[in-house]
Amino acid sequence: METATKPFSLGRIVITANAKQSLVMDDVLPALRRHQRGDWGHVGRRNAALNDDALLTDCRILSAYIDRNDVRFWIITEADRSVTTVLLPEDY
Repeated sequence: METATKPFSLGRIVITANAKQSLVMDDVLPALRRHQRGDWGHVGRRNAALNDDALLTDCRILSAYIDRNDVRFWIITEADRSVTTVLLPEDY
């Protein structure tokens, strides 16, 4: 579900140790780019709408993606856009 959005600041990009060990790193950078341009990946319509609203209200943004090995991961940008974290759902 991609929306036409102006890219927003990701701030400092961090990744949990578990995600770094589990994910194919070549899939993380494209996912970060998708996240930044408003392609929220594998989230439902309700969460996509919440993300779209978050762009206007400075709230947290959460996207979900799946790497080539079928490992699901999240990208979360904090409300103040100071930090974006790549993590596995179980890291939350």
